[in-house]
Amino acid sequence: MSTHARPLAVWLAAAPDAQLAALFEARGVREDAPWADFFDAAEALLDTGSIERMLPRLTLAEARALRGAVEGEDPGTEAAALLALALLRPDGTPQPPVADVVAARELPAEDDLTDPLPADERSEARAAERAFTSVGAIADLVLLAAETPLSLLTGGNLAAGEKRRIAEAGTPAEILDDLVAIAVAAGILATGDRKLRQTAAGEAWLRLAASDRWTALAEAFRASLPRGLRTEDGGWLPLSRWPRQHPWDPAWGERCAAIRARATLLGLVTADGTEPQWAVPLRLGQRADATGLERMLPTEVDKIFLQNDLTAIAPGPLKPALDVRLRGIAARESAAQASSYRFTAESIAHALTTGETAASVLDFLGEISLTGIPQPLEYLVMQTAQRHGLVRVFTDWSGSTRVSSADATLLDAMGVDQSLRPLALSRDAEGLSSRVGRDTVFWTLTDARYPAMIVGADGQPLVVDRNPVPASEPPAAHGYGALIARLRAQQGPDADAAWLDRELEAAVRAKAVLHVEILMPDGSTRELQLEASGLGGGRLRGRDRAADVERTLPVRSIRSARVVDPASE
Repeated sequence: MSTHARPLAVWLAAAPDAQLAALFEARGVREDAPWADFFDAAEALLDTGSIERMLPRLTLAEARALRGAVEGEDPGTEAAALLALALLRPDGTPQPPVADVVAARELPAEDDLTDPLPADERSEARAAERAFTSVGAIADLVLLAAETPLSLLTGGNLAAGEKRRIAEAGTPAEILDDLVAIAVAAGILATGDRKLRQTAAGEAWLRLAASDRWTALAEAFRASLPRGLRTEDGGWLPLSRWPRQHPWDPAWGERCAAIRARATLLGLVTADGTEPQWAVPLRLGQRADATGLERMLPTEVDKIFLQNDLTAIAPGPLKPALDVRLRGIAARESAAQASSYRFTAESIAHALTTGETAASVLDFLGEISLTGIPQPLEYLVMQTAQRHGLVRVFTDWSGSTRVSSADATLLDAMGVDQSLRPLALSRDAEGLSSRVGRDTVFWTLTDARYPAMIVGADGQPLVVDRNPVPASEPPAAHGYGALIARLRAQQGPDADAAWLDRELEAAVRAKAVLHVEILMPDGSTRELQLEASGLGGGRLRGRDRAADVERTLPVRSIRSARVVDPASE
């Protein structure tokens, strides 16, 4: 057992609970760590493996300060952070095991403090176009996730099938994981159960103007940057310094490249590494200013052309709120500065299912159309609306799901439809019944293109969200309360006695040779070397090596004990 653990154990016992929780989280301690007391905690934190796992998390400044402390220098302003990580002792010197681990590690040369070069007009224009394209692609992801949660791999990346499907719509597959990371950092998408879902914040974000969408993403990107890239004023370091900011992390190169790629997607850095004007306030820790970016973005429009072939053409980027609603009524066929949309019976039925009515659809299209509403489109909306709700799904008094319709032929068709077999529909005089839940029956019928509608007990239509937005929850904090309480419960008033007990127990388990100092009844002291063999009843048993006899010593009489290094004998 290391003698270095004792001072750290005393320091841990005196630290506030909040400081302990922060230390445990930073050091990656498991909430169910099998520690009995603070001595166990100190031993674990000073274990070489634990220290080696911590060093990659250190920033360049912290690593240099720690190396300086190992070499006898003052750690300076980083001393408090390193002490809080239990890498330094209160006097500013490194914990002895830390010195051994750090000594073999290299550090990069001094930083170049030069600010990034400003981008020229052409580079800024390309960065603005890239930012505009990325924001639109993220909006597409949010809308897709709202319709049906996207599947994720175990590592958190999008599944290959999802990437292929999205890439077919125009977004390159190789940037999808970075776009997802940007959206998750902004809180507009959330992961869970290997699914990617829209959040309530994402629903609101979709209705923001393009520049406001970008501002929200850029500020969230800055807030999510690792400690090593952040400055004291809340900004970030020049990108040229990023690759060196976590010098002892072997995975940092790959991680840093991914972060830079996301900055490029957001137009915060150009392809040649220069800095657009709208990135400067963010780098300096100020609020984002999208004024310069807005001047380079295409003007948003609020009108469309409706055509007789059941398509709509937007002559420019449609305002986001209008685009979101239009895509709830029509399927977007192409995404560019001039987008096209197509109306189908299925798209109109989907809109009616989500709460639209024939009147609300026609009123909306009439407001934004530059060409009025073509007769074929009006006919499609009215015909779909008349047919919608022909099949009514509800729960009866017994809890069973019922399916009714005024069209008996339609009921007969559903009863023999092979795609509906999982519902186990049974026919009776009043319609169909199923033991499957109401919502599942409704969505299965809708997917099979039956004009279904959910109705409540009063017979009125209900709007049911197939994939409701999950309630926003604060990030789960590490629950170190139970662990800290267990350590506190074993905390006695006499740390010296507790430490002595641990030393004796460890020596007995290892059958080690102890050098003990005994307080005699007359007040004098005597030193013995014992081969420890047992401990119990407040007494230590062992063989006196000098006299070659067995001795039993009261523990209360032992003033100190240390293990004798066999190599020193």
